Amino acid sequence: MVSHVDAHGFLRFTNVGSVLPYTLFGSRVLFANGSQGTFGMEGKPLATEKPEMAKMFVDVGATSAADASVGVGDVGVFRSQFADLGQRILAPSLDDRIGCAILIQTLKELTHTPNDIYAVFTVQEEVGVRGATTAAFGVEPDVALALDVTLTGDMPEAQTMDVALGRGPAVKVLDRRMIAHPGVRRWLANSAEAGDIPYQLEVLEYGSTDAAAMQLSHCGAPTGAVSIPSRYIHTPVQMVDYGDVQNTVRLLVNALAGPVDVT
Repeated sequence: MVSHVDAHGFLRFTNVGSVLPYTLFGSRVLFANGSQGTFGMEGKPLATEKPEMAKMFVDVGATSAADASVGVGDVGVFRSQFADLGQRILAPSLDDRIGCAILIQTLKELTHTPNDIYAVFTVQEEVGVRGATTAAFGVEPDVALALDVTLTGDMPEAQTMDVALGRGPAVKVLDRRMIAHPGVRRWLANSAEAGDIPYQLEVLEYGSTDAAAMQLSHCGAPTGAVSIPSRYIHTPVQMVDYGDVQNTVRLLVNALAGPVDVT
């Protein structure tokens, strides 16, 4: 979000949610009014020092503050192109666009269910799980599920984590803010095994999801999460495996087509 426009038209900014400064320099940014720009940095950009957001700016090609096409309070997003790599997909904001796509496809394929299902597309998860907090308060679910991405441990010298692209959706066990209800975890795992759907278990040491808010709403609800393995989360370009996406839909359809048992 733009916080200041200097006399030469360069934009100072602050992050909305988790943004990694080292991914910004040279990337493109798109604003709601169609204006585009790129991230620049004070000093010598190719120096080895760790970039700091306070020393960065957005260049929209302006020559003065009056010439700038955006101003204080305007919000920008990463601008990059979708790419179909065959089995893998590259796109911006797959966290959590891919969760939205999976939820839509699940609703299309779920032709029958004995359950009342509330599908919610939440806002402001990255700045305090705010949409999920109000939605769960209003719905008062008997069982709650979050759909989100998760980190992977399958890249060179990556963090130690037993989640990889191509091995199926990840059933959450624990993250920084919540412990998944064991009954929900078993229900998801049993649904996957009954449908011969590959899955993995997720123990995430950093970050969380809307599940943390839903778990605590009203008197609490048995809550879990299904995570789509993703590389390069919170960067301008993220990657998921198309097979994982399809198998996540299969898992959700199988799980919701029958009575939900989380005992």
